[in-house]
Amino acid sequence: MLKFVKNHMESIDGIATYPLISLLIFFVFFALLFWWVFSASKEHIKEVSEIPLDDNQPK
Repeated sequence: MLKFVKNHMESIDGIATYPLISLLIFFVFFALLFWWVFSASKEHIKEVSEIPLDDNQPK
Protein backbone atom coordinates (compact mmCIF):
# COMPACT_ATOMS: atom_id res chain seq x y z
CA MET A 1 0.00 0.00 0.00
CA LEU A 2 2.76 2.42 0.93
CA LYS A 3 4.61 1.66 -2.30
CA PHE A 4 1.45 2.52 -4.27
CA VAL A 5 1.06 5.85 -2.44
CA LYS A 6 4.72 6.73 -2.91
CA ASN A 7 4.61 5.94 -6.63
CA HIS A 8 1.37 7.85 -7.03
CA MET A 9 2.72 10.93 -5.23
CA GLU A 10 5.89 10.93 -7.33
CA SER A 11 3.81 10.97 -10.50
CA ILE A 12 2.16 14.32 -9.60
CA ASP A 13 3.95 17.27 -11.20
CA GLY A 14 4.99 19.99 -8.77
CA ILE A 15 4.19 17.95 -5.64
CA ALA A 16 7.37 19.19 -3.94
CA THR A 17 5.99 22.72 -3.70
CA TYR A 18 3.16 21.75 -1.34
CA PRO A 19 5.39 20.95 1.67
CA LEU A 20 7.30 24.18 1.07
CA ILE A 21 4.08 26.20 0.96
CA SER A 22 2.91 24.50 4.18
CA LEU A 23 6.17 25.31 5.91
CA LEU A 24 6.00 28.90 4.73
CA ILE A 25 2.42 29.33 6.00
CA PHE A 26 3.38 27.72 9.33
CA PHE A 27 6.43 29.97 9.73
CA VAL A 28 4.59 33.17 8.76
CA PHE A 29 1.68 32.42 11.11
CA PHE A 30 3.91 31.83 14.12
CA ALA A 31 6.19 34.75 13.27
CA LEU A 32 3.16 37.06 13.19
CA LEU A 33 1.83 35.55 16.40
CA PHE A 34 5.22 36.02 18.07
CA TRP A 35 5.32 39.65 16.89
CA TRP A 36 1.77 40.29 18.18
CA VAL A 37 2.54 38.81 21.61
CA PHE A 38 5.50 41.11 22.12
CA SER A 39 3.88 44.22 20.63
CA ALA A 40 0.45 43.98 22.31
CA SER A 41 -0.16 46.61 24.97
CA LYS A 42 -0.04 45.41 28.56
CA GLU A 43 -3.36 47.15 29.28
CA HIS A 44 -5.11 45.14 26.55
CA ILE A 45 -3.65 41.87 27.84
CA LYS A 46 -4.74 42.70 31.40
CA GLU A 47 -8.26 43.70 30.26
CA VAL A 48 -8.74 40.53 28.23
CA SER A 49 -7.34 38.29 30.96
CA GLU A 50 -9.87 39.66 33.47
CA ILE A 51 -12.94 38.95 31.29
CA PRO A 52 -13.67 35.52 32.87
CA LEU A 53 -13.62 37.09 36.35
CA ASP A 54 -15.94 39.97 35.51
CA ASP A 55 -19.36 39.49 37.15
CA ASN A 56 -20.98 42.36 35.22
CA GLN A 57 -21.07 40.41 31.97
CA PRO A 58 -24.50 39.05 30.94
CA LYS A 59 -24.70 35.27 30.90
